[in-house]
Amino acid sequence: MVQELFHFIGGKRVKGRSGRFGDVYWPMTGEVAAKIPLADNSEVWDAVQNAKAAQPAWGATNPQRRARVMMKFVELLNRDMETMALVLAKEHGKTIPDAKGDIQRGLEVAEFAIGAPHLLKGDYTEGAGPGIDMYSMRQPLGVVAGITPFNFPAMIPMWKFAPAIACGNAFVLKPSERDPSVPLMLAELMMEAGLPPGILNVINGDKVAVDALLDDPDIAGIGFVGSTPVAEYVYKRGTAGGKRVHAFGGAKNHMIIMPDADMDQAADALIGAGYGSAGERCMAVSVAVPVGKATADALMAKLIPKVESLKIGPSTSNDADLGPLVTKAHLEKVKDYVALGIKEGAKLKVDGRDFKMQGYEAGFYMGGCLFDEVKPEMRIYKEEIFGPVLSVVRAKDYAEALRLPNEHEYGNGVAIFTRDGDAARDFAAKVNVGMVGINVPIPVPLAYYTFGGWKRSMFGDLNQHGPDAMRFYTRTKTVTSRWPSGVKDGAEFVIPTMK
Repeated sequence: MVQELFHFIGGKRVKGRSGRFGDVYWPMTGEVAAKIPLADNSEVWDAVQNAKAAQPAWGATNPQRRARVMMKFVELLNRDMETMALVLAKEHGKTIPDAKGDIQRGLEVAEFAIGAPHLLKGDYTEGAGPGIDMYSMRQPLGVVAGITPFNFPAMIPMWKFAPAIACGNAFVLKPSERDPSVPLMLAELMMEAGLPPGILNVINGDKVAVDALLDDPDIAGIGFVGSTPVAEYVYKRGTAGGKRVHAFGGAKNHMIIMPDADMDQAADALIGAGYGSAGERCMAVSVAVPVGKATADALMAKLIPKVESLKIGPSTSNDADLGPLVTKAHLEKVKDYVALGIKEGAKLKVDGRDFKMQGYEAGFYMGGCLFDEVKPEMRIYKEEIFGPVLSVVRAKDYAEALRLPNEHEYGNGVAIFTRDGDAARDFAAKVNVGMVGINVPIPVPLAYYTFGGWKRSMFGDLNQHGPDAMRFYTRTKTVTSRWPSGVKDGAEFVIPTMK
């Protein structure tokens, strides 16, 4: 029997009432595992109103007590790691170890948010003027929302709600309708940790729910992660309504391989970063840029057998390199990109399109694909494929290799593999990309730094997690204070100055 899922509003499970449902699949088998209710405007309104009613008391709770709830949540999440990883793997398609990594990277942001009492401290200046003291305070925005993608159903929701809630806000989460079970589990764990009802609500839905959140006047801020066209839409519509918005979009992450690089290390890095999680990561390396013909030939000689021998398995596997893609529609989209690359003239050295998993023939599986001699004018280079497809673009020298990521419309992540410290330092300084790896293929910053791309990979001013998250989810209020003692009589008509 197919399970019917729910919304989570006001601290309890709420049955969908719109009459609209979506299918939630198990990608490894291709079967429908659950029905997800798709919210209408009234259901979104209910979630926002519950958040609005609960937020003032939570915002007035001292930061230390809010941090204790987050501490308990981290403890409970560690307790339930195995159970949650299995659910995540089945609904998304990523392997069990990859699912645990998804949860762990979100948990680390929750750990960072425990530091809210320190991170929210303001400034104080005694004697800023005659008898005048000045101080600043950081106060929550109120009700905020997060719209999160399918590819990290644990990590990105936690990147959003953990700092927002620690800062004293109430939160409405709209997770992906493709794999919604883990976000619902996270909300219930937050309640078990002691979060008051209404502070974290989960509303499932599609564009109807997204637009309702964007247009709701009671929502002060929205965080989004997804494709660039939708990120731009969310940013423009949200900010037009007066909301604070940061929206993170697509990527085309390059890895530069210099002639002096350890070629075995570089090839292994490309395999893990390009094909892990079936390439469904915004920080996946999808473009390899070897510098010089000899480097390119040596790299291809190592990559081809590695791609051909990728171990593909069901999501429940603990030793597979990658599992299936998230939906059949997405699988077909990725295959179409491979066909397009051949038509554009790129050389397909490894073709994994016909892979079938024995015993799981209805699953959404695909083997790794490897292109050589890809050109910058090709669509397979310009556009984000989001699948197990690696493109090799040969550069004649370092200057050309640097120019490729600099001129691409996306600027999420980039890496360089080299033994030359001068080259690495020059690259880090000059590359027009937000996150840079030096002999690190997936340079995702740790929780106490911020995550964010440049150019059309990000819309807004503040990044995700780290100190930027605490700034995004709060407003600064500055107080100038003077007490009556020693204050001269009479009106003052000149603006106060430091003179």
